[in-house]
Amino acid sequence: MHTTAVRPTTSAAPREVRGAYALWLTAVGAGAFETVLAVGRMALDGTGSAGEIGTGLAVRLLVFTAAVLVALRMRGGARWARTALAVGLGVLGTASMVVQPLGYLLDGGSAVEALARADALDRLFGASRALHVGAVLTAVALMFRPTSNAYFRGLR
Repeated sequence: MHTTAVRPTTSAAPREVRGAYALWLTAVGAGAFETVLAVGRMALDGTGSAGEIGTGLAVRLLVFTAAVLVALRMRGGARWARTALAVGLGVLGTASMVVQPLGYLLDGGSAVEALARADALDRLFGASRALHVGAVLTAVALMFRPTSNAYFRGLR
């Protein structure tokens, strides 16, 4: 007799895992919003060629699509997806978002002066980036809570 393992339904995912999933979607939404703002800035400033903008949009669309698909698998209990999100977006993605601002501060830049010079678009981008980073870090923390760990261990 052949039996197959029955995987729990998405509704069986604990609150922490469902919360992490919602936060991954929030992070993707913030990233998409930041992309729109960045393209708008390039169009206003004339700093990006059509090719550069197109390439950047294509890469971001791939990353955003992959993030949503992997988050769906994580919500369903795939341990590899949890690891991929934690390492790929939690560590590497967060690093890519904070390297430039941290470098600015380490080079003696002032956050107060940067805010004073910021226009509305810069402030909107900064607020979205803060939401983005916060969503990613919180999602990673939720994916490794004891209840989440039990959920992922139980789906072998």
